[in-house]
Formats: sequence, structure tokens, C-alpha cells
Amino acid sequence: MLKTIQIFHWLPRILCIAAILFVGLFALDSFDPRLTIWQQIGGFLLHLIPCYILITFLILAWKYELIGGVVFVILGIGLSPYIYTMNYHMNHSVLISLSVIGMITLPFVVVGGLFILSHFLKKRKQA
Repeated sequence: MLKTIQIFHWLPRILCIAAILFVGLFALDSFDPRLTIWQQIGGFLLHLIPCYILITFLILAWKYELIGGVVFVILGIGLSPYIYTMNYHMNHSVLISLSVIGMITLPFVVVGGLFILSHFLKKRKQA
């Protein structure tokens, strides 16, 4: 039981860090050789704003697993229609738009569920 609790303690944290790094990769498109180095750095830092927000939510979830888990689930589900619509207007393909949802928002729903599960496993162990 203790090993299971340890796995479910670290699994959402590691998956969330990996998902944030994946979202951060999209900031690399801000580099353009036609821009000055300061414009490129400024654009890069601006494109990293979603990562800053996600890191803030991760810090919250790290300390308060239940609240953080609910926040990640709401964030993942809440952003899905927006991201789907945005991608559908770009490529007019339902399948591609759903795969983008699966890559970007689904990991945060899973992470949120794992944080919630970890909270209840620890609570059950204490009882």
C-alpha cells in the first residue's frame, strides 16, 4: 500500500512537468532570424506565459492535491472546446483537431485525476 501511495504521489507531478515542457516547446516558434535578438527573447518569454500559469497551478497542486487536481481537470476540459475550434478553423479536419486535444489538454485532465486520486489514497491511509 505504501508503494502504491508513493507511485500515485509522484506520477502526477512527473507527468505534469512533462506536459508543461511539451507546451513550452511551442514557444520555440517565436525565434525568427529577421528579428533582433531582443525581439526574439521577448517573443519567447511572451509565448511561455501558458507555462508560467501551468507552473503556478502545479505549485498549487503540489501543496493542495485535491484543489490542484480539480483545477487541472477544469482547465483541461474548459480549454478543449477553444483549442478544438481554433484548430478546426485552421485545418478543417475533425480527426486532426481531436488529436490536438488529445495531445494538449487531455494530459492535464489525466494529471488532475491523478492528483485527486493521490489525495484520497493518502486520506484513506490516514484513517
